[in-house]
Amino acid sequence: MVPGNPDPANADHVLAALRRAVQGCREGEFAALVTGPVHKATINRAGHRFSGHTEFIAAECGGLRPVMMLMSPELRVALVTTHLPLSAVPAAVTADSLRHVLEVVHHDLNSRFGIPAPRLLVCGLNPHAGEQGYLGREEIEIIEPVLDTLRRAGLDLTGPVPADTAFTPESLRGMDAVVAMYHDQGLPPLKARGFGDIVNVTLGLPILRTSVDHGTAFSLAGSGRARADSLRAAIACAGRLSRRVQAE
Repeated sequence: MVPGNPDPANADHVLAALRRAVQGCREGEFAALVTGPVHKATINRAGHRFSGHTEFIAAECGGLRPVMMLMSPELRVALVTTHLPLSAVPAAVTADSLRHVLEVVHHDLNSRFGIPAPRLLVCGLNPHAGEQGYLGREEIEIIEPVLDTLRRAGLDLTGPVPADTAFTPESLRGMDAVVAMYHDQGLPPLKARGFGDIVNVTLGLPILRTSVDHGTAFSLAGSGRARADSLRAAIACAGRLSRRVQAE
């Protein structure tokens, strides 16, 4: 096949390899799983319902609800919603989904990253975090009540803060991670700061999984211009995290 036109006949092998890797991690044969980019459309053309590595791995681990967190050496950003059309985001930001993400991020920053009391900066959904309800009521009706409940349970949460100022140095000072409401709210500031050095870490799973911060980039195939920086960073991150867990 020419670059940009992968063969759907390979889809079964791709999924079998991924399934084998997850099994090895769950049984202790492997310390961690590092994934590269995968072409979702090709796998779906082969007849599989496949929305991505993360969802597939979660299903293989018993149908858990993983959390996507991307991190550079200076910043971590976790997402409440991931690969959704923007029009579907408000309905997906529920009290249950937000509470789940915040609890998972807090737990895994403590257990996997060794941060005793993680400090999380939580973005609002609407411009200016809703402007006291004039630009949207999700902050008042959903986000603020969840934050208040979790604060009473002992979580260190700041927000909801307007997303347009959440990534300023002053806002980020002392924070261990930012929790954004949707994909293109949280990831552009992160990738603008350090694309190529960013690692995707899946939280909320019984196995350790890291991945690259980019897609398949078929336009670069055979050009000699493709970079492996993010893959190297993902491998190094998996090694650091697995050694830390094994040392405990």
